[in-house]
Amino acid sequence: MPRFAANLGFLFAELPFERRFGAAAAAGFAAVEFAQPYDREPREIAELLEANALAMVLFNLPMGDKAAGDFGIACLPGREDEFREGVASAIAYARALGNERVNCIAGKAPAGADPALVRATLLANLRHAAAEFARAGLTLLVEPINTVDVPGFCLARQAEGAALLAELAAENAGLQYDIYHAAMMGDDPVEGLARFAPVIRHVQFADAPGRHEPGTGRVDVAGCFRRLDAMGYAGWVAGEYRPTGPTAESLAWLA
Repeated sequence: MPRFAANLGFLFAELPFERRFGAAAAAGFAAVEFAQPYDREPREIAELLEANALAMVLFNLPMGDKAAGDFGIACLPGREDEFREGVASAIAYARALGNERVNCIAGKAPAGADPALVRATLLANLRHAAAEFARAGLTLLVEPINTVDVPGFCLARQAEGAALLAELAAENAGLQYDIYHAAMMGDDPVEGLARFAPVIRHVQFADAPGRHEPGTGRVDVAGCFRRLDAMGYAGWVAGEYRPTGPTAESLAWLA
């Protein structure tokens, strides 16, 4: 079976943030991830990881101002300086927390923006991030997000992510393959895992529709796990779903 991590933004969310680390360790997870560490001091998070013998495997680059509607800024013309500042912050946090991978959420295309300019901005920003990450010994991930949940997201399909990575041509860049997002776009996640295996560097999952634990929707999540094993995938596979009840009651798939 794959190596499983708990996304603490979704799992154990019924607990205060500081207690989620211990709950994840008690449930049998050896690693955790969450979207944004930047509102806490790196040492505070590092101490929680150390106290619970957990590895930190992933977080995202800064995603902008959520209250203003931002969901990633990498594709937004005119905000390149902000993106570059975020790259520097991510490197500092990764050094403190020990993770080797940082994910980029590309963002929503501005209304009326030229699609070619949006893509060119995204590609230029990714080139900067990949170069800076290479110097820091980090891997840059790119994650397609479905446009059902996030209308207007500029990178919706796994094939689009793979094509962008081919153009980027950075050895330290890869695809974050989210089984849920692939399914919500109408793609077959099991087939997609095999198709994009050469560029996949991290995997997340939830059932679909609903984004709950495996067995609540129509996705063959167990089949995805088997495909990962058949591929020889050695990376982390993170549960990023909303439990339908207490998290501990949603973990039958882990056994």
